Amino acid sequence: MLGVSLAVIIARAVTLLVAFTIHELAHAVSADRLGDSTPRRMGRITLNPLAHLDPVGTFMLLIAGFGWAKPVMVNPYNMRGNPRSMMAVVALAGPASNIVMATAAAVPFRLGLLSFTFFSTSAVVPSFDFLLSQFLWINVILAIFNLIPIPPLDGFKILTGLLPANMAYQLQPLEQYGMLILLAVILLPSFLPFVPDFVGSFLVTTSASITNLLIGGFI
Repeated sequence: MLGVSLAVIIARAVTLLVAFTIHELAHAVSADRLGDSTPRRMGRITLNPLAHLDPVGTFMLLIAGFGWAKPVMVNPYNMRGNPRSMMAVVALAGPASNIVMATAAAVPFRLGLLSFTFFSTSAVVPSFDFLLSQFLWINVILAIFNLIPIPPLDGFKILTGLLPANMAYQLQPLEQYGMLILLAVILLPSFLPFVPDFVGSFLVTTSASITNLLIGGFI
């Protein structure tokens, strides 16, 4: 599949099943704890990956190495406290869960039990060190990617929750074009060489720095 080995696809598939599920579950549980029962009524408080996977976002993760899951629908006006602030808290829960998973995955590398690697010893079945490396790396990328302030990503909800109300309302019209903007930012550099890949460069550089910090070494 576009030159991606079966071992890479398996490692990414395992990672997304866990990472996307926990990420979206974190949104759902945080909203539920804050008083909004919408995610519970929509069946999103579950560890079943099928409830959380988005077809396009999953395909992008398998091919490009980053993507997104099906957004959890919430009603901030059901939550206790300022609706915009509570929405920001719910949005932050997703990327925070990815950092927690990445930190847990980094422990064997930091203790010297495994070596971080971008390469599997087999092209068919991923080695354990490669699988765990992919799990760590993709969770870091998902956390950083979701913090980008472009709708429908979590970063946009966090930004509008932190901004003054009048500024936040001025940004709301962007939500109807958010997915188009997001896909353009991700895909255009691949098809048009003269378009700089700012997002890709930012993701790789930032994720590498965070991964180095977590494993206590250099990738």
